Amino acid sequence: MKGSLWLYLVLFVLGAGWGLTIPLAKIAVSTGYQPMGLIFWQLAVMVVFLGAVLLVIGKRPVIRLQYLRLFIMVSLLGAVLPDIFYYLSAIHLPGGIMSILASTTPMFSLPVALLFRNELFEPGRFVGLFFGFAGVVLLIGPEASLPAGTAAFYVLIALLAPAFYATEGNLVMKWGTQGLDPIQVVFGAAFVGLFFSAPMAVLSGQWINPLANPGAPEIALAIGAALHALVYAGYVWLVGRAGSVFAAQSAYIVTACGVLSSMVMLSESYSIWVWAALGTMMVGMFLVQPRAARVLVPARAMGDSTSEP
Repeated sequence: MKGSLWLYLVLFVLGAGWGLTIPLAKIAVSTGYQPMGLIFWQLAVMVVFLGAVLLVIGKRPVIRLQYLRLFIMVSLLGAVLPDIFYYLSAIHLPGGIMSILASTTPMFSLPVALLFRNELFEPGRFVGLFFGFAGVVLLIGPEASLPAGTAAFYVLIALLAPAFYATEGNLVMKWGTQGLDPIQVVFGAAFVGLFFSAPMAVLSGQWINPLANPGAPEIALAIGAALHALVYAGYVWLVGRAGSVFAAQSAYIVTACGVLSSMVMLSESYSIWVWAALGTMMVGMFLVQPRAARVLVPARAMGDSTSEP
């Protein structure tokens, strides 16, 4: 019983940590920083942090040509591209709205999994997609749902991030991780991502130097990146210890803590339509989540671990 309670505590801490990264992202973009500069430094922090984690656990970073396709795919679909849309929408949307939209990752994952033949059709789970769609409609449909001056267009932009996450998770589930540890894969993907994000940041005029005059946005960026890396490492451990179905429950905590922490840290308040959308999304998540336990094996580790927003 004590072991079970400990796992639930870990589940809560991981979900709360992931939810906290959402208002931190809002703070990071508060001074006008654009996505590519933020993405480069986020990846740099993750490389340093995850490199240290690998050394502590007795493993080494692996950067080899044979893994390049895997690293490029995870980097583009799991970091660079979704983070572009994530930060763009974070400039315009409240943190609570971002938190609710993050819960759509499992809903995007289901149709992608069916397309790639990673999973079989289940009517009950498919109903969850309609609840997810209804939640989005509640956000962008009613006139009083979004804060004044907020374009519903950015809700659709924000949805591109979980769509990329879902695609990445299913591709790794299909391709496997070529025998690498999940943390080695994310380290390699973050390292490769630096070579994409650096020239894109410079050529687009979005390069920043957060070390020049560090303030609240720069500190939020560093904390958010380190927290994301730490939570990811913990999530991978939890999947291996308790299974992917148990770990997937963190999605509820991520969404709830993202909304609550945005209310506290950003002084946000929401209309009844937003709360209705949150409840509808939670129902959708419950229906979409798989019910049968899966065994974590090296070829599917990332597929399990990337099911989280």
